[in-house]
Amino acid sequence: MNVCNSTPAPFPSSLTEDHPCYSEEASHRYARMHLAVAPACNIQCRYCNRKFDCANESRPGVVSGLLTPEQAVARTRQALIKLPNLRVIGIAGPGDPLANPGRVFATCSLLREMAPELHLCLSTNGLYLLDHVDKIVGHGIRHVTITLNTLDPTIGAEIYSWVYWNKRRWRGVEAARILLDRQLAAVHALTRRDVLVKINSVLIPGINDEQIPAIHQWVSQAGVFSHNVMPLISAAEHGTYYGVTGVRGPSEQELQDVRSQCQGSARLMTHCRQCRADAAGLLAMDRHEDLTLPSRVIPIHIPASPPMMLAVASQNGELVDTHFGHARAFLIYQVTGEEIVLVGQREVPPYCHGEDHCVEEEGGLAPALGVLKDCQGVICARIGYTPWQALAARGITPVNSHANQPVMEALRLTANRLRQQKTQPVSLAC
Repeated sequence: MNVCNSTPAPFPSSLTEDHPCYSEEASHRYARMHLAVAPACNIQCRYCNRKFDCANESRPGVVSGLLTPEQAVARTRQALIKLPNLRVIGIAGPGDPLANPGRVFATCSLLREMAPELHLCLSTNGLYLLDHVDKIVGHGIRHVTITLNTLDPTIGAEIYSWVYWNKRRWRGVEAARILLDRQLAAVHALTRRDVLVKINSVLIPGINDEQIPAIHQWVSQAGVFSHNVMPLISAAEHGTYYGVTGVRGPSEQELQDVRSQCQGSARLMTHCRQCRADAAGLLAMDRHEDLTLPSRVIPIHIPASPPMMLAVASQNGELVDTHFGHARAFLIYQVTGEEIVLVGQREVPPYCHGEDHCVEEEGGLAPALGVLKDCQGVICARIGYTPWQALAARGITPVNSHANQPVMEALRLTANRLRQQKTQPVSLAC
């Protein structure tokens, strides 16, 4: 693990004085905007569940709509009128920008021509960052955020479900080691090119809390400008692996205790709002809804493609209102292009009868796994880790991000998302 021990040169104040994420003072005066042009992701973090077409949550990975590069420029033009204090354009998802390099760099090129005075930023997990350092510098991107949660691959194996690298899906310690090695190398590559690097670390109690001070020391020695230690967001309704399995976020005191142990030259960022991937305005006053361009935002629809079979756990066929383990039947739909057709109902004995009577053995899931074997996904209100793991192992994607939403809308969004990710299939529930 190589570390550059030289003291980093001071960065020009022009790169920080009006950037709300790099200066707390600037955060009260200047606006930023995130452009949601990057839907795909190349890793699955256990604290993440990307949500498209969502206006009710404020956290990373959530957006109200996806944009093409041209639509992103149109949104920026509108923002410059409504937000005269706009200084920063960032691309932070809802997936990973560098899993979508064509869309992202096309957006940057258009923005650089249209508004060269704006700061351009990227926020990435760092897996593919080394491959694009020259492009980043060439597009005039001087601010890059990398999410680094541990320096220990064994701990990384507890944080990441999988990593898609070199045309293969990796899991466990090997996956975490690939990610870590490329993250650390990317930090050095960027700091050598005078790019301001900000490191985000998600504090996960009992998993990586003892790692955070070591991360701060490493990034300080590597010439990183700032370090943002953020609390885990793990509400069960968000549908993340940690939320489903009950891993809690830190208390405010725990967060402050960990931050107080961080000793080094990298500045500690403490004013982060963990904003949406389409956020706009001041950090403390998100105005993304004011900038919605319905006629220009990509409609989230199902393109023409082969039929897809999806199962839904629902009591009445109208809402996604049933826990996977409580379902007595699954509604089976075939989705072809724009057409969604109910093709049948398959009955199953519920394997879960309450918290004290759940069948933990995989054998208790056999009936449900049997009736769902030809489905690409199953949509339910909630799902435990045991059935989620069993379904995913069979190539069936569990989806619990549409609880109490209309069935047809959940089917439409799920089919679209699965098809967008067909070259890199992911579980939307882990």
